[in-house]
Amino acid sequence: MNRRDAIGRVAILMGGAVIGAEFFLSGCKPSGAKSVDDLFTEDNTAFLNEVADTILPDTKASPGAKAANVGSFMAIMVRDCYTPADQKTFVEGIGKLNDAANKKSGSKFVDLTPQQRTDLLVDLDKEQKAFSADRDKQLAADAAKHKGEANYKGPVLPSHYFRMMKQLTLLGYFTSEIGATKALRYIAVPGRYDGCVPYKKGDKAWAT
Repeated sequence: MNRRDAIGRVAILMGGAVIGAEFFLSGCKPSGAKSVDDLFTEDNTAFLNEVADTILPDTKASPGAKAANVGSFMAIMVRDCYTPADQKTFVEGIGKLNDAANKKSGSKFVDLTPQQRTDLLVDLDKEQKAFSADRDKQLAADAAKHKGEANYKGPVLPSHYFRMMKQLTLLGYFTSEIGATKALRYIAVPGRYDGCVPYKKGDKAWAT
């Protein structure tokens, strides 16, 4: 699966644009990006692996996101493809997620049971969806207000930190070797083109 296909699939799953996609596709870096060491410690990367593995856990058919080391992928993506403002939102989100865990269950995220982790992330996913819907409405209203202005540039509104984490989990996992070959169907050297392939409910999607 190439970068553009991966981003397209994540955008469909998340119902919106993938943050940092333009830099991921072009290979460029946004101005002001920090070094990865400034953003993530070993503990934070391990923490993100636990979050990612709660979103995409092990199944009988395939290993989960932690096996693909998605936490390290997040660190690289945030360093290379996020603007300074988005970097700040993401890093602060690590603390906010732990605060939410303490508020809901009285413990840090890593100390929660698997079910408590899942329940927390389900709540945060509902929160980010509502937050993102309100953000989109604000942007649409502002665009309508300035319709026809040649030099109009919309306001820069923050994204929700958990939306970033979920997007990067999906993108990192399904572009990893494990995700592409275990969770998806993969042919290393594709043969002839088949325009119509039978599909049965429960079949894996194709990586290639």
